[in-house]
Amino acid sequence: MPHEAILAELDRRREAARAMGGEDKLTRRRENGQLNAEERLAALIDKDSFYETGLLGRSNFSAKTAEKSPRDGKITGFARIDGRDVGVVVNDFTTMGASTGGTNSKKMGYIRKTCTEKGLPFVHVGESTGARLPDAMGSRGMGTMLGNDTTQFRRMRDTPWAAAALDTSFGSSAWMCCCSDFAVMKKGSIMSVSSPRLVSMAIGEKVDMEELGGWRLHAEQTGLIDHFVDTDAEAMEVIRQFLSYMPSHNGELPPTAAVTEGSGQDQERILDILPEARTRVYNMKKIIEVIFDAGSVFEMKARFGKSAVVALARLDGKVVGVIANNPQVGGGALSAEACRKIVDFTVLCDSFNIPIVRLMDTPGFVVGTDAERRGAPGHIMNFMNATCLTTVPQVTVICRKAYGRAYVAMGGGAHNDTMIAWPMAEISFMDPVFATSIVHNRRPGDEGFEEALAEIQKDLEVWDMATIFSAHDVIKPQETRASLIRILDIHRQRRSGGIGQHLMRTWPTSQ
Repeated sequence: MPHEAILAELDRRREAARAMGGEDKLTRRRENGQLNAEERLAALIDKDSFYETGLLGRSNFSAKTAEKSPRDGKITGFARIDGRDVGVVVNDFTTMGASTGGTNSKKMGYIRKTCTEKGLPFVHVGESTGARLPDAMGSRGMGTMLGNDTTQFRRMRDTPWAAAALDTSFGSSAWMCCCSDFAVMKKGSIMSVSSPRLVSMAIGEKVDMEELGGWRLHAEQTGLIDHFVDTDAEAMEVIRQFLSYMPSHNGELPPTAAVTEGSGQDQERILDILPEARTRVYNMKKIIEVIFDAGSVFEMKARFGKSAVVALARLDGKVVGVIANNPQVGGGALSAEACRKIVDFTVLCDSFNIPIVRLMDTPGFVVGTDAERRGAPGHIMNFMNATCLTTVPQVTVICRKAYGRAYVAMGGGAHNDTMIAWPMAEISFMDPVFATSIVHNRRPGDEGFEEALAEIQKDLEVWDMATIFSAHDVIKPQETRASLIRILDIHRQRRSGGIGQHLMRTWPTSQ
């Protein structure tokens, strides 16, 4: 065959592949305000940076399915985000519902394997119906589809993964969100193991889509999703933002950015936010915004375990992880959900060489029958274990209350490189009101309670801890930013080039 004819045939096949599911389906998406796979890819990556692999891949189940499966429903390849190489998979829902088949499984596996071996971040943009039937049915289907992916869904892979759950996200789209370091979901989408139709057949009753896997479920109850947005374009931007805090792999440091204008100004505002009365609550998020570089705070799981705050941020241009109690919610007492959130974030930071700053103000862990039913003891021990295994530089700031074992879990005692405290810090085994009731058998309102409480409170002040050098320094709240910058510079890991030991690299991403 002449060269011209062969090249023309290649062009024809390329054009057919890029047509995705056809103009009718693409038009319907536009009318519904949905981006298609190509448009999502363009919003995610740097312009003209995409190198596609598997463009000509199609279903290998039968000639009939091959004809209607351009790219086998998955756009896969490599691109750049903010100038850095990444591996990308974008599901094309217009092609067989982006269902998982034999060919596209090989395509996705190739991208993940290359990212792991070459030290590239991996991004999966999901919208899918799950496993493709009848391809997956029977022993041939199972032998082809399952059990052959050698990618480890753990941080052992050493590169950051990000995923999106958009619109209908069943099967692989859900799996990728659950085993990624960061997951974003568009409101109005549904993410679950299987479709409501299949679940309804399995359990014999009709299932509501929102209750099965709606965004509020994942925001407030499962904690499987880190961020929520309103549009496809916002989801792509949030993934870009997350990756801006991450190294390409765990053998390098996170990227440094220029210090944003206004950072560090008006640190006295902390005193306006922090109440003088020890029993009054406040929003720790406002203090975090003052301390860290302006506009750099990237909170994760904001609606899950709300008595704790976890966020990536920058301090003098360098990436840090922030773990804080938020007294505005439950007085800052740590629920089982808050423990899960902190553990997940701790492992993320330690895995990718991100120093941790903890801002402590907690009366302890949430107790009671409901907490026990939620497995609080196990989550508390996981929390303790993660804190003890952390090998990146870590600084603890005792802002106000530091009671009981929560003091240790939040980085108190020997579980930090430096521990500093504000003068209003209170440290004890339990809340002084409870201690007064137990030690002096007096409750609020009883005669002599206030005198007994005052006696107990004398022992809570930070001065005794500073005297025995269990607190390395006592500072004014408005000195916190400057102190943290200097302390983290001192504890920079010079011998290892800033790389931690990654003792939690096999810890699962979804607990």
